This record gives sequence, C-alpha cells and structure tokens, in this order.
Amino acid sequence: MSAFQLPPVHIVGWSHSKFGKYDAIDSETLVAEAVAAALADAGLDAEQIDSVVVGTFNGGFVNQDFPSSLAINAQPGLRFKPSLRVENACATGSAAIYTGMQSIRSGASKLVLVIGFERMNGLPTAEVGDVLLKCSYVKEETSSAGFAGVFGNIAQQYFDVYGDASDALARLSAKNHHNAMANPYAHVRRDLGFDFCNTVSEKNPLVAGPLRRTDCSMITDGASAMILCSDSALLAGSFKRAVRFRAAQQVNDFLPVSRRDILKLEGAQLAWKKALAQAGCSLDDLSLVETHDCFTIAELLEVEAMGLAGPGQAPALIREGQTERGGRLPINLSGGLKAKGHPIGATGVSQHVMAAMQLVGEAGDMQLANAQLAGVFNMGGVAVANYTSILERSR
Repeated sequence: MSAFQLPPVHIVGWSHSKFGKYDAIDSETLVAEAVAAALADAGLDAEQIDSVVVGTFNGGFVNQDFPSSLAINAQPGLRFKPSLRVENACATGSAAIYTGMQSIRSGASKLVLVIGFERMNGLPTAEVGDVLLKCSYVKEETSSAGFAGVFGNIAQQYFDVYGDASDALARLSAKNHHNAMANPYAHVRRDLGFDFCNTVSEKNPLVAGPLRRTDCSMITDGASAMILCSDSALLAGSFKRAVRFRAAQQVNDFLPVSRRDILKLEGAQLAWKKALAQAGCSLDDLSLVETHDCFTIAELLEVEAMGLAGPGQAPALIREGQTERGGRLPINLSGGLKAKGHPIGATGVSQHVMAAMQLVGEAGDMQLANAQLAGVFNMGGVAVANYTSILERSR
C-alpha cells in the first residue's frame, strides 16, 4: 500500500497547558489535566478510547520513569486499555502521535489518546544540561555548555562558511518572542525586540560560540494532548471539527554529527521532500509552518532544509521578513520553542495542536486569516529523528 492509500487519520480534540516553570505541579498532574481537557474538547468519555500513547523523554528529569498508566490514575475509564510510552529525544511528541496513527492504520484502534509531557524544572540548570546531552552522540558530543555547545559549534561552522549571520538569528528570536505575545500558552510573553536580541549584554550574554541567551530555548514544564480518530469513527461521530494528516513522514539519520554535513540537515530535507510529495503540494501551498527552533540556528537551517532558501541564503530571506506574519511563509506564529517553550515530550504534540488550531480558526490572537494547509517539523537530536507533517481541515 503506498503512502497515498494509507487510511486517513484525523485529530478531533486537543488540549494544551500553559507552558512555564511549575515548582508545585508534578508530572502526574500535568498529564491528568491534559487528558481531561482533550477528552472534553473531543466530547468523548475515557471509555471510548481504544488505546493510549504517552510521550516523555525524562532521561533523569523525574524519578517516575514508568508513565504509561499515569493517565489511568486520573481517568479510571482508561483502565485495561493498551497504553505505552515512547521516546525519541526532542521528537518524542511526534513519535507518540505517529505511533498512535500506526495503531489506527493497522485497524487496532479507532480512537487513540496521545499525551506529550515533560517536567524539566525539578533539576538545577547544570543537571538539565547534562540530561539533554543524552539526546546527542555522547561519545563525541559532550560539552560543558550542554546542547547549546553542540548548536553553538554548528552556528560557528555556518558563519565560517557563509558569513556572520548573528543579526538574522536575532531577528528570528525577536520574531518568535513577538509572536508569543499573542499565545496565551507561551512560557515567555515578552516582546524583546531586535536590538535586545542582537546585542550581547549582561542580560543577554554569549552562551556557546556565537549563540546568545536569546538564541536558546528555555527549560520548560508543560503538557499537550490530542485525540486521533479513524475515518470510520469520524463519520460515525459528532465531532465539532477535525484536522487530517495529509502527510506524515519520519526520517532518521546517523546519530553522530561527525558522519554528516551538519549544515545541510539532510534528514530534515528528506522528511520535507517526502511529506510534500505525499501531500501533493509545494511549500508555496502552505499557509504556515511550526518548526523546531530549539536554537535560532536550528530554525535558520530548517528554513534551508525545507527548501524555502538555498544553502547560505536563509539569512537574507530572514532579514527580508519572509518568515514573519505577512511574509512568504509565516513560521512559528505560536512563538516556537524559543518563546512558547520546549518541554521535550510535549513539544511535538504542541506543534501539531498549534497548527490544528490555526486550520480550524481557533488560534485566537495568533490566528492567520484563511489558513488552509500547515506544515509541522519536529526533530530529535541534531536532525537525527525528523518528523514532517502536513495538516488540513477535514471537518
């Protein structure tokens, strides 16, 4: 069966916590609240769910490293339903979604509850950095600056080849912080402005290589959930709206950065190429993209990987405002990982929820007029696990 003939999968309900730092809220509470809200949004009882997929990276953030039944604690109607935990570094949320889609396409489930969450702020910052480095090839890529050190090296390589693009990175940061002002779920809702982001200062110091603090996503707690639905369940149900996966592609690349031309993000390139082919569309057909800007250099490289700019050409395109609201292709209208936050296991689910909200006209102040098609790109590691989805409204 070709990708074009795969059974359709729809999103029929979702929830999204306010991302931030929550000293008094544990993982179980994050999960319980997200699940209850997603079920209510879809108009479903827990008993109607066929299976559950839980996405969380953990890696040492919390002691509870067996989370597949946390949702059952709060929703006894889920008792005895099959539930599993998946992990794929920073792409864990999308891995959970794609696992749920596979259950539906196999015929094992008609309604799947997907939950992504992470509780990161229980550890000191230095220890968080150590945990996140587990998303790299630890034999070669350890850094005293954590994952920022890995991406700082990549940024310096890019500058060495194509010239200093610090101002373009600052423009991305300023864009995403400006966009987050309209997002009630965002961790930081402050419009920092280009000048602040572009200037090294006591409040915006260099963190690793040419990356400043404003070039780095934050340590964030949060959860997001969704209900996936088969075509037959959609037709039989009374869901108020639905969003369909027109394309869903995963590509994994070598784990070590040393085995790749890291400035090309070839796995991301291929994931985008396959997703656009499966959807039968081009970038020009997309209304918006939610992309994985764990660091501003990541968003810049992803702009080139998706084909919006050629090698070394992203900085010019960014300076022209082509990825801003009103530009050729608005990217990260939610504020992205940079300002919305990056609770590892929740991120991929969050990105899909933000895109779905746009497509059904429920994005509030974030809303883009007449949004028809949305792209989502979520990656684990440095473009090791690459997920690209194309979404459209189906009800």
